[in-house]
Amino acid sequence: MERKVFCLNKISTVGLKTFTNDYSLTEDLNEATAVMVRSAAMHEMKLPESVLCVARAGAGVNNIPLTDYASEGIVVFNTPGANANAVKELVIASMLLAARDISGGINWVKDNRNDDNINKTVEKAKSAFAGTEILGKTLGIIGLGAVGALVAQVAGYLGMHVVAVEPSEATIERNGYLLPKDIKIVHSNDELFALSDYISIHVPLLDSTRGMINKEAFDKMKDGVIIINIARDAIVNDDDLKEALSSKKVRRYVTDFPNYKTANMDEVIAIPHLGASTEEAEDNCASMAASEIMEYLEEGNIINSVNYPRIDLGKKVHKRMVVLHKAIEGLPDHIVDAVRNANKEIFKMQTGIKGEYGATVIEFENSNNLDHLCPRETISSLEGVIKVLVIK
Repeated sequence: MERKVFCLNKISTVGLKTFTNDYSLTEDLNEATAVMVRSAAMHEMKLPESVLCVARAGAGVNNIPLTDYASEGIVVFNTPGANANAVKELVIASMLLAARDISGGINWVKDNRNDDNINKTVEKAKSAFAGTEILGKTLGIIGLGAVGALVAQVAGYLGMHVVAVEPSEATIERNGYLLPKDIKIVHSNDELFALSDYISIHVPLLDSTRGMINKEAFDKMKDGVIIINIARDAIVNDDDLKEALSSKKVRRYVTDFPNYKTANMDEVIAIPHLGASTEEAEDNCASMAASEIMEYLEEGNIINSVNYPRIDLGKKVHKRMVVLHKAIEGLPDHIVDAVRNANKEIFKMQTGIKGEYGATVIEFENSNNLDHLCPRETISSLEGVIKVLVIK
């Protein structure tokens, strides 16, 4: 059975080669089984019933209506960690650009390139761009996920002191091998603000993080702090930032998400969203997204979904059924009862809940007729069941 993939953005050809011959690209959304996307806005996009999943070739998913798609039984994946190295390198570059006015110095040379004596006048001009070193300074990292942990590792190598906020013990444990031995984990942003010469933000844009770097936060920071925001622009309150820059509370602000306000502020280094725009990162993200699509459509496994729980039964031995449903207490038991009432044997199964939605994947003992084996219509009619997908 050939499955068709619709690409909303230009997707790395290297990544697309991950698909087997059972997949082909299509330019007709109405015949697509899966959608791949990078930054295209999907909030106003109604997907046809044929689309079973959306894979974001990147980490951020604020361009995708996760809840709406979950309610329609469309599983949304992202690719955490696939572009982490590229973003890490841009963060380190951002710190160096902010520590010393390298871009200002380069612009000075361009502005004075017609000066016959530039080799002499540069000696008088260069002090304006001198700056400071990062050795011995304290870097505060908000979030120790895939990117934040790598930034902490390199900062340690560069001789910086590292403090971090990360509420998830599981995340700290998972990425602990990357962290400097002397890293200081603090329990609040306020503690981090008071200690940091540099602050690097590595959290997603959520209602809880929107505008969290604001006047109240600036007031708790050191004078002359440098802020690196390669996450999302709306995490920082632009109006409060302008005031903090004007008062020199913030020495420099580096952002990978410039908007009209920040692009017109002094002491802002605005980068045109280059964080994950390396060839390697685009290849890695596309390849990982393709693998997630195939894993779901061929095995029924839900890996790195942002709107449904993780389900991983490994490689399929027999036939499987994926039931996407609301997080209603007892519903997975009713699904199992429906199978057993048909006198059919369950080889293995897994169920999970994520927020308001859940998934139950069942693998059956051998049968030549899955539709007969599994009472699909009965399960589909259960209250709270959204979609039933048969993996033959």
